[in-house]
Amino acid sequence: MPCGDGLDGKPVRLAVLADIHGNYRALAAVLADIAQVGVDRIFSLGDNIGYGPEPEEVVRTLLEHRIVSVMGNHELALVNRSYCSRLHATARDSLALTRSLLSPDSLAWLAALPAVYCDGGARYVHGCPPQSVTVYLYEPTESRLQRIFAAYPERFCFAGHTHDLGWHERTGAGVVSREAGIGRTALAAGARYLLLPGSVGQPRDALSWHAKYMVWDQEAATIDIRAVSYDVQTTIRLLGERGFPASNAKRLFW
Repeated sequence: MPCGDGLDGKPVRLAVLADIHGNYRALAAVLADIAQVGVDRIFSLGDNIGYGPEPEEVVRTLLEHRIVSVMGNHELALVNRSYCSRLHATARDSLALTRSLLSPDSLAWLAALPAVYCDGGARYVHGCPPQSVTVYLYEPTESRLQRIFAAYPERFCFAGHTHDLGWHERTGAGVVSREAGIGRTALAAGARYLLLPGSVGQPRDALSWHAKYMVWDQEAATIDIRAVSYDVQTTIRLLGERGFPASNAKRLFW
């Protein structure tokens, strides 16, 4: 599935979001930050819903901002009862509440999301490339990464699901895995990248509770990890008011 070279063949700035998980307050803060830094397009790597208390507001906002999204495993669980039954109890209970908070139009949009999207010289997938919605890319070995890189043609791929921040870089010398800090990093000429932008709605990195996302500047050949403060207390309050599992709130603030 080849990709193009950007909008009208020109280098662009792209914002990549992942794992919003129904956290509208975090998404709104990230979009406000994006408006300040300026990008040409925004992509979401799925799991737009699940765990968070405002899934309908999240979907409406994605549509309003014309954010391109792929399917996450939580979207899959909404439409695939067999897969949903294999999730842990907290995820299943959260998805049952999520379904009750979504409009029919939003449910239909989530159900129709593609497993993979290619554009602008890059591949976007929720789990593991080339197109898995459910497989975790968690602490992969170098041999596994070599097989993954060989499975798709694009130089750049973005993946979510783990909520991790970092990237895997493949050169002629092999594959190197790196953890990401906040800020801008130059990309090596000729290297291939599998990039993990962290989570907007439920960060699980060791840096902070702030919403995380990534800006990819094709012309400057950089990635910029950004951390954004948001109204986490309102999200926590709404989780309680709407009956979500207490562990969902505990994961948001530390």
